[in-house]
Amino acid sequence: MRIIAVANQKGGVGKTTSCVNLAAALGDRGRRVLVVDLDPQGHSTSGLGIDKGKLSLSVYDVLINDSSPDEAISSTPWKGVYLLPARLELAGAEVELVGLLSRETRLARALSKLKDFDLILIDCPPSLGLLTVNALVAAETVVVPIQCEYYALEGLSQLVGTVELVRRHLNERLHIGGVILTMYDSRTNLSKEVAEEVRKRFLDAVFETTIPRNVRLSEAPSYGQPVIYYDPQCIGTKAYIALAEEVEKRWLNPRKL
Repeated sequence: MRIIAVANQKGGVGKTTSCVNLAAALGDRGRRVLVVDLDPQGHSTSGLGIDKGKLSLSVYDVLINDSSPDEAISSTPWKGVYLLPARLELAGAEVELVGLLSRETRLARALSKLKDFDLILIDCPPSLGLLTVNALVAAETVVVPIQCEYYALEGLSQLVGTVELVRRHLNERLHIGGVILTMYDSRTNLSKEVAEEVRKRFLDAVFETTIPRNVRLSEAPSYGQPVIYYDPQCIGTKAYIALAEEVEKRWLNPRKL
C-alpha cells in the first residue's frame, strides 16, 4: 500500500482537484483508493459527493479521539474510491494536537491499521502546520501540485525544507516523488516558461502529464462529482486518466489479470 501526501502550502494550486480526480481515475481502473481529507475546508469531502452534515465520525475523531479509522471511513458513489472525511471541527485540531502525546505520528499510526487499499491520497491543508506534518510522517511520497503561473515556485523552498526536516527526524522514507503541473495553458508563453523552470528544478519527479485549465474541472465539485463522471469526454478527464496511468507505472504493483 502506497501512501501519498499531496502538499503545497500555497492555496489554489490544485491539491484537492488532483486528489479527487486522481482517486476517481484510479478507482475506475480497478484500484481501491482512500482519500484522506486533512483540510478543514473539507473540499475533498464535498467534491466526492459526501454530505458533511450526515457524518457521525471524521478524520478529526481519528486524530484527536483515537477513533478507529475503519469506522470513520465512508464509501463514495464512485467506483473504488473511499473517503476519510473532514468536517469544520478539524480547524481546531492544530491547537488540540499540541497537547497530545506523539502529536506528529497520530495519523501514521491510524493509517497503519488499514490494509485493504492500493493507494492512500492525503489532501493536505494549505499550510505547514501540525496537520501537514502528520500527513508527511504518515506518507512515504510527497506529490506537489504547482500551478503554471507567476510566483509558482515562490515558497516551495519552505516546503522542501519541511520535507527534509521530517525525513531527517520523523520519517526517513519520505521523499518528493512527484510534481504535477496544473492550470497549464499551452497558448501562453508563461505556462511554458514555468513548466520548463519546474522541470529544471525537479527533473524526473515532474509528471509528463500536465493538467490544463478547464472549466469542467472547476464545475465538477459544485455537483459533488469527479470530473471523469461529470464530463467523461473533456480535456480535464483525459488529463487525469493519463496522470493515473503514470501513477500506476511509478508506484503501484501490476494488476492481476
